[in-house]
Amino acid sequence: MKASDFSIEKVNKLTKEMAKNSIIPYSDLPQYDLFLSQVIDYLNDRFENENYTNNIVQNYIKNEVISKPEDGRKRGYTKLHLAQLALLSYMRPILTTDEIKKVFRLAFNEINDRSDDIISWEKAYKIFCDIQEKCFDSFVKSDYFDEAEISSMIKDINLKSKNDEKRIEVFLIVMTLIAQAGAIKKLAQKIVDEYGNEN
Repeated sequence: MKASDFSIEKVNKLTKEMAKNSIIPYSDLPQYDLFLSQVIDYLNDRFENENYTNNIVQNYIKNEVISKPEDGRKRGYTKLHLAQLALLSYMRPILTTDEIKKVFRLAFNEINDRSDDIISWEKAYKIFCDIQEKCFDSFVKSDYFDEAEISSMIKDINLKSKNDEKRIEVFLIVMTLIAQAGAIKKLAQKIVDEYGNEN
């Protein structure tokens, strides 16, 4: 999309498309056990900006961020592992590996022991999908970007052309999203720092 084609309506349309394409319902995760290479392919296909490798997944297992494969089998990656890795994919841009590990411990205690889980991975994953869907819905429904305020800012700058105005509009909206994302990331990290060590 060129800056000249940009509008708040198009941002809302992009948000709706993202909402549809970014949520993977638990029921859509593969039912059968997978080899590690199949897990990698699945994740990289579903999460377009991810670049999972065998080493990345094995490091998460080694550092006890996610569970070991079932009984050490080569085809031991289950739906539970895909749920863990999908949640991890949403968390990776915001939290460090240690912070993710702390968050998982809040609900699942020892990562390789299902008997001490406070809630099931399936339930946690389904709750996350519901939360994510509500977040996208509320984002689209709200007047997230105040068009009048942005227009006022652009007018105050005294730009020379309509093209420059459109480019600055895009710039201001991206900077608004970055400011929000940064604030949310810092808040998430602060909460993990404050409460992530509780057992």
